[in-house]
Amino acid sequence: MDLDLSEEQRLFKDGVDRLMREHYSFEDRRKYRSEKTGFSEAMWARYAELGLLGLPFPEAHGGLGAGAVETMIVMEAFGKALILEPYFATVVLAGGILRHAANETQKTKLVPAVTEGRMKLAFGYTEPQSRYDLFDVETQAKRDGEGWVLNGAKGLVLHGDVADKIIVSARTAGTAREKGGIGLFMVDAKAPGLMRQGYPTQNGLRAAEITFQNVNVPAADVIGDPAGAFPVISRVADEAVAALCAEAVGCFAEMHTITVGYMKTRKQFGTTIGSFQVLQHRAVDMFVELEQSRSMALYATMMAGESDVTERERAISAAKAQIGQSSKALGRQAIQLHGGIGMTMEYSIGHYFKHVTMIDTLFGDTDHQLQRLASLGGLFGEQAIAR
Repeated sequence: MDLDLSEEQRLFKDGVDRLMREHYSFEDRRKYRSEKTGFSEAMWARYAELGLLGLPFPEAHGGLGAGAVETMIVMEAFGKALILEPYFATVVLAGGILRHAANETQKTKLVPAVTEGRMKLAFGYTEPQSRYDLFDVETQAKRDGEGWVLNGAKGLVLHGDVADKIIVSARTAGTAREKGGIGLFMVDAKAPGLMRQGYPTQNGLRAAEITFQNVNVPAADVIGDPAGAFPVISRVADEAVAALCAEAVGCFAEMHTITVGYMKTRKQFGTTIGSFQVLQHRAVDMFVELEQSRSMALYATMMAGESDVTERERAISAAKAQIGQSSKALGRQAIQLHGGIGMTMEYSIGHYFKHVTMIDTLFGDTDHQLQRLASLGGLFGEQAIAR
């Protein structure tokens, strides 16, 4: 498995990193967060101009036709900058649904609007009772002539308060917690009967609680098989976790850089605290966690497109578990080495710790991923262990 970036990928990485350095300092982020939408519309337009919003979409629909490695590069750079814009919600999550399940007519209509920055999307997949089980769906979709009627509620819909359209998982057959009988529906955010309440999350992003009361969805807005959408949801979730792992690595790298820089300037007992060997060891521990996470994020990226579902799920769970463990170990070291200033809203390190903690929770925390990995026979499977 070749893990080296190509020349084109290195140039792409340099460009994205430069964009973040020049336009996304911690003070810039504070300013963007105060805007009406909670993020920078100007930066969103810049992402569209540079082609970042069309990164994973086919060229035939106005995208760049890039793969998981390019998404990893972008997400790592975005993690370093702690971006606020709905890139993950629109391009990775909802965009993943479009790529894998939408028909040609839907792609032709929607993808260009996304890549040009004219349309923001969100994906409603969690419900109050579902926790991390993507198949635990109680929102109902019932046929009404050729169309459908939605009733139910979705929670923690990332950037659901600013999305123009929301993709919703809903049950068309069977009982709650069955993997069959789930469909995907594209709903206009201004549709009669749709109500949403937006709020800021702990890491500075935005989310929404959304309810559906007799919301009509025409047949043209059903994405894929209305009773067989779970494999698509599961695949998109695995790809999303790989992207989150890359974003977390970007956060870890910046946390390590900031902390080492602080140790070189903060003085105690007449000398910099970085001169104390015991604190140097703790900085090394942070670096080890960073490199372990980087390796697993690369592995997740390489396996995100794996056709063997079991192998893909094993790799994704293992990577997410490592990210969760490292977020706690590295984050605590960073906060403690900063002392009291690390707990303040005015200093960046605490914001990074909040963000990686939220990443740990999305799509299943460390304990959930370890349980999932165990149920799959471990990273290499039961047969490999027997040998």
